Amino acid sequence: MDELIEAFERSLLAEENASINTARGYIADLRQFRDFLRERAAQLGADRDAVSPDDVDALVLRAWLAGRMAANRRSSVGRKLSAVKQFFRFLLRRGHIRRDPTVGIATPKKDQQLPAHLTVDDMVRLLEAPPADTAAGLRDRALLEVTYSCGLRVSELVGLDWGDIDAHIEVVRVRGKGRKERIVPIGSRALAALDRYRAVIAELCPGRTPDPRAVFLNRFGRRLGVRSVARFVDHWVLVAGVAGKVSPHALRHSFATHLLDAGADLRAIQEMLGHASLSTTQRYTHVSLDQLMRVYDKSHPRA
Repeated sequence: MDELIEAFERSLLAEENASINTARGYIADLRQFRDFLRERAAQLGADRDAVSPDDVDALVLRAWLAGRMAANRRSSVGRKLSAVKQFFRFLLRRGHIRRDPTVGIATPKKDQQLPAHLTVDDMVRLLEAPPADTAAGLRDRALLEVTYSCGLRVSELVGLDWGDIDAHIEVVRVRGKGRKERIVPIGSRALAALDRYRAVIAELCPGRTPDPRAVFLNRFGRRLGVRSVARFVDHWVLVAGVAGKVSPHALRHSFATHLLDAGADLRAIQEMLGHASLSTTQRYTHVSLDQLMRVYDKSHPRA
């Protein structure tokens, strides 16, 4: 089983062009599934180390799903099932199994969760929280401005290179999920913040040779990681006095919500966010209750 999982991982990266993060998540889910099969085999008195894909049928899958539903959110269970389904399709294509036991196993419907976002006032306070008189503060100001201006995922943000930014036509080339590229606009305030930050990079990492390609660097001159960005956002949320838990992804949600409030076309927002499906973008139509009430009060004759 372990050898087959490793072969599937190589296929994801080399043939399916999956991102490292996607492959890592799928393999973690498959190892959880393998562990479930081993525990089940031990309970039945079989050799737990001899489990194979041939031991899996619809009943086994449903038992596994029931256990996952009790411990995880529906969205997480759906992702785990997707990993298992892709794994068995891979095994079928390679001739390791004769039938796909996941056929007919339905994916759980996702819980309808509204994306967390900030108000415009809270967003402004957050953007202005980092100090403008230190190198680290200027980096964090640029980091927040670019995330909000372009609606980036945090992985896309830390992957930015200076060569991806065209200040003349005010666009950024973004490498998104599945290594897909898209072009998104970037605002003048974000570009100005980047200029101020770039001028003090030497102060940010004194005595180091900074990575000349990467936009956002740590004090060692290397590209920032996703966890570092999350820590910075947590810190500035506290400084700004913004209530509640705000993740870097909430800045992306705020970008989409504020554009929608201002009348932007949903298809255009979909393109800028890099969503493959419009249904993903449509979540934001349920967020903007304030805008809905303003339209109602302005338009309804009996409001």
